[in-house]
Order: sequence, then C-alpha cells, then structure tokens
Amino acid sequence: MHYDIRLVIGYDYSRPVEAGRHVLCLTPPGGAAGQSVGACRLTVVPRPDEWLNRQDFFGNDMVEIAFRDAVSHMRFEMDARVERLPAPSPPGAPAALADIAGELSAVRDLGPLSPHHFIAPSARAAPDEAIAAFARDVTGHCASASAAVIALGEALHRTMAYDPEATAVDTPAAGAFALRRGVCQDFSHIMIIALRSLGIPAGYVSGFLRTNPPPGQPRLEGADAMHAWVRAWCGREAGFVEYDPTNATSAGEDHITVAVGRDYADVAPVRGVMRSAGWQVTRQSVDVRPVTDID
Repeated sequence: MHYDIRLVIGYDYSRPVEAGRHVLCLTPPGGAAGQSVGACRLTVVPRPDEWLNRQDFFGNDMVEIAFRDAVSHMRFEMDARVERLPAPSPPGAPAALADIAGELSAVRDLGPLSPHHFIAPSARAAPDEAIAAFARDVTGHCASASAAVIALGEALHRTMAYDPEATAVDTPAAGAFALRRGVCQDFSHIMIIALRSLGIPAGYVSGFLRTNPPPGQPRLEGADAMHAWVRAWCGREAGFVEYDPTNATSAGEDHITVAVGRDYADVAPVRGVMRSAGWQVTRQSVDVRPVTDID
C-alpha cells in the first residue's frame, strides 16, 4: 500500500522566544522493515539559521535546527510518499518464555538494534511493581515470548481506556496504569515496562497509523495523529516483532514507522531548548491518505 502523509506541527508564542535550538524526528526512513520512501520533504517556518541532518545511535533520521533571532511562531511541515508492505512473518520460531534470558545472554552483538539495548530501564520506562505483577498475571499461561507479547497487548487493550484527556506527554507510565486510561504513548510505555519485567527486550516505535472512518462517513483531513506501538525481541530466531496495544493488533500495513528507540524520550518528534516568557499554543495534524483514494 502506498500512502501520502502530511504532518503539521505549529507553535504560537505570546512573546517572541530566543536562542531556540531543536532536534526534529519527523521523517519516515526508507530502511525500516517492509517500508520504502519515494519522496520526503521537511519544511520549517521561519527558515532556521542552522540546519544539520544526521542519524542517531539507533539509525533514526534527525534534523538539528537553530534560530539566531527571536521568533513568535514555528511551523514544521512534513510531506512524504511511503510504500508499506504487509508485516513479514518472523524468520524463525519464537523462544520459549522460560528460555528468553538464555537466548539474550547468547547474543554478542552490541550494534544499534541489539536486544541488549532494550532490556534495561530507560528514561520513560522505569520499572513498576504493579505493572510487573499485571504482566505475570496475564502471561502465566504463555509458553513462548511471542504469546506473551500478544497476551499483554490484548490485556492492556481490555483493561485500559483510550482517553486523550487523562494524561499529558510527561505523565509517568505508572500513573497512566493506575488510572487505567491514556493514549498510545501510555499504552506503549506500560507494555514496554511489562515485557522487560518478564525478561523480554522491548522498545518504542513512533510513526503514523492509517485510520478508517465509520462506515458511510468521510475521512477527516488532518484528523489523524502521530502514533506509537511496541517492538519486542522474541529470541534469536524470531527477532523483533511489533505490536500495537492501543488497537490490540500486530503492526502491519497500516503502520508507518518514523523512528525506534528505548522509549519516547529517544524519538520525541520535537525537543530542544529556548528562552521564553508567557504562554504558547501548540497544534498538530496528521493526514495519512492511501494513494488509491486520490489517484
């Protein structure tokens, strides 16, 4: 499936802000499994005085920008055409859940996507006993690591409500779990913590999700948002699999990857520093359109 994707993130400030330096993680890579990018353009308004393209440790495409003069607004626009293939089958059988620690210890690779980077606590995925107890309870019957991934994802989908008003971007995963409410970022962080508590390396995927309107209703332009899901290492033969706990489904043809990391802190769409006073208004819109809808 081919998609035309448009992302717009805007900031308006009550007073001009100074010394702004930012790192942007907004563009889908062509090297992600099952994904190719035909064209991609990132536009920043006003035009930054400095612009540096680079890749981070995990191979994600990053753009560093800086403004020398004060600005009263910023706008980031990303347009891309992406081909997404159905999710490939795992190359081999998943490890038994009881064997996952031994499987991990046998891995000597410490490259960017080594499972060793995804097992330890990280900035936004700190251990939590309540989440660990939940993980043990819902996976007690699971024989394999992949079965545990699915059981956890389905259990989170059953027990948590999607509620964009319940949490903020900096809400700890433990807090969202206590509320049993949150957004895709919360679902993903909780699942990552749960999987790691079982000894399964797990990371965070940011990207886009094609959404389908109710039957008979038109698509709303810009109604989509950036999405997040989980990648979990199921042993040396199976490798990493991706699961979307917000929707209780394996990540597939409707999921377009932007970046992978240990948690949201590694792949935040926009982060940086600036001097400011007063308030700001933030807005975001995403449109994921199958090309067949417009051709």
